[in-house]
Amino acid sequence: MKKTVIIISIFLFVCQSYAQNSVDALRYSRIHFGGTARYMGMSGAFGALGADISTFSINPAGIGLYKSSEFVVTPCINVSNTNSVYNGTSGEESKYNFNFNNAGFVVSKKLQNENGWKNFQFGVGINKHNNFHQRILIDGVNSNNSISDTWVEYANGTYWEDIETEDNGIGTFDLNLAWWTYLIDTINGDPNHYQSAAPDGDINQRKYINSTGYNNEVSLTVGANYNDRLYIGATLGLPSIHYSSSATYTETALDTDIGDNQFRELAYEESLTTTGSGINLKLGMIFRATDWLRIGGAIHTPTFYTELTDTWNTYLRSDWDVYQSESKQSPLGTYYYELNTPLKAIGSVAIIIGQYGLVSADYEYVDYSAARLRSSDYDFYYENNSIKNKYTSTANLRLGTEWRWYNFSFRGGYAIYGSPFNNNLNDGKITSSSLGMGYREKKYFVDIAWVNSKMSEDYYLYGTDNITVNPAAVDYKMNNFLVTVGYKF
Repeated sequence: MKKTVIIISIFLFVCQSYAQNSVDALRYSRIHFGGTARYMGMSGAFGALGADISTFSINPAGIGLYKSSEFVVTPCINVSNTNSVYNGTSGEESKYNFNFNNAGFVVSKKLQNENGWKNFQFGVGINKHNNFHQRILIDGVNSNNSISDTWVEYANGTYWEDIETEDNGIGTFDLNLAWWTYLIDTINGDPNHYQSAAPDGDINQRKYINSTGYNNEVSLTVGANYNDRLYIGATLGLPSIHYSSSATYTETALDTDIGDNQFRELAYEESLTTTGSGINLKLGMIFRATDWLRIGGAIHTPTFYTELTDTWNTYLRSDWDVYQSESKQSPLGTYYYELNTPLKAIGSVAIIIGQYGLVSADYEYVDYSAARLRSSDYDFYYENNSIKNKYTSTANLRLGTEWRWYNFSFRGGYAIYGSPFNNNLNDGKITSSSLGMGYREKKYFVDIAWVNSKMSEDYYLYGTDNITVNPAAVDYKMNNFLVTVGYKF
């Protein structure tokens, strides 16, 4: 168990410098559906309800409940807050972001004498699935080791000229930089083993991470209504990814009595950008068993990201005393690869209480260990094994309710997304609470919603099989404020 936790810490550490690993697979496989303010106000429990553009990405059969055409747009303000505790020291950060959470239209055509088929619908929508805008600050004192100790371990067994040379690909983004900034050096008389120039402990460690970007999906959806009892639909999903992260990690010696050519501070900067697009298919149905009971189900194929591109680079600076400083910049790394996300299955039920209100629930199953990285020039054997070992299947549950009073509606919801980590290796569970209300006329409607989401997980600054650090306990809080304006035609 302890060794497994150490392995996870290694993967969390290298996710910046070395892209295309299990961390990336989870980031783009774990979807938190976005949509209209009505949908978000009920925490996304819409799989058996329909007549909302958000359902294109959940249960496309929802389009079958449209009797008229509609256009909607949903601007959103996102506020993220993070709190960390590392070796007893707290760190806080926040970030604000304005975006469009949802937009789209539906065209509904009434059918005549088509053997029970009453309506045919076509719609185009775009929903924001993930918002990557956030900042994290981790700060604390480590009395046991330094990040340069990990570079020593990686370097041991490698001839020093192979690390010093810039064009051989060995340690291009870390070891080569550490060598040229004098943070690692060979042991006297041994050209294949190394020692760190940083102190063994009593250093202040700080990491600041700033990430931006989104995971959006354009949905092309068709559906039909059979006798106002059976509704079917299909969505061709075209998701896109744009993710950027910049991180600055510093170590500062706490001893103020620093002599000439003695370590004072290091700063290690990493940047990563991922872009790409993919394709998937969603099939769904909704059955109106009685006037008060609706049952829904949907299957989502894996998303096939066939054009993902990672670009990254690193920079390392070392300060030795008030007079001396060394720095080294890595080249820009670029890699093209593929990602297959897991299949997903959703079951839904809704109870309709006349014209007064409703209660609905979605149950979603997804196995994150089924995600796979692929490339034409690399087999990703170790990375895909890590995905299988680190992650597991989980259930996501969304509950929502809506109550009407004349032209007004009042909504609430709760959702829980289970931890994707196997054997309780980390937390990662997400819970969301939501409130909303709306006003509807014959030709237009306005909805507002507030969604509060929380997640906790451990973050490891670095680690190897032999070098460990205590995790930083990081709490994430996200608040979304949404307004949807819709027009029926």
